[in-house]
Amino acid sequence: MGYRLSKIYTRTGDAGETGLAGGRRVPKHHPRIEAIGSVDELNSQLGLLLAELHDARSAALDEVTRVLTPIQHRLFDLGGELAMPEYRALNDGEVERLEKAIDVWNEEVGPLENFILPGGSRLVAQTHVCRSLARNAERRCQQLNAEEPLEGCGLRYLNRLSDLLFVAARVIARRQGVKEVLWQAAEKP
Repeated sequence: MGYRLSKIYTRTGDAGETGLAGGRRVPKHHPRIEAIGSVDELNSQLGLLLAELHDARSAALDEVTRVLTPIQHRLFDLGGELAMPEYRALNDGEVERLEKAIDVWNEEVGPLENFILPGGSRLVAQTHVCRSLARNAERRCQQLNAEEPLEGCGLRYLNRLSDLLFVAARVIARRQGVKEVLWQAAEKP
């Protein structure tokens, strides 16, 4: 596979527009660019989570790493779909893969008895950062979908991904032996 970018800066975006893969130019605040950017931000934070999981060097967390690692590639695929509306990389099998992992991990952690907050450990908190960014990416993609209908399973993928990350945070806490941070209602005056 040859070089894809021979020059990093082009100066073509200095006036507030950017080019999509097909050559179409859109403002940098266009919903499509917002969607691409939110998926990229999620992917970057997921990369940080994976690096921290690797640094933890815990056999108990290896499965979490194995499940989450391919997601970075699928998010890159989704970014490609957003940049090239006619391109399809994601498929229903990827959504099903997330659902299977959710089901397995949900069995391990059991039912949720209270609202939980991000925290307990750095890994748990970072997983919740990724979860909230997955929700944001889904909202940005839904906003785009309202203007320019999206085809494919990207919206479902993002929805399941946020669910997976929520359950992953619970699994990480359990396997690290840390207590989940339970929400406490404010005292009534």
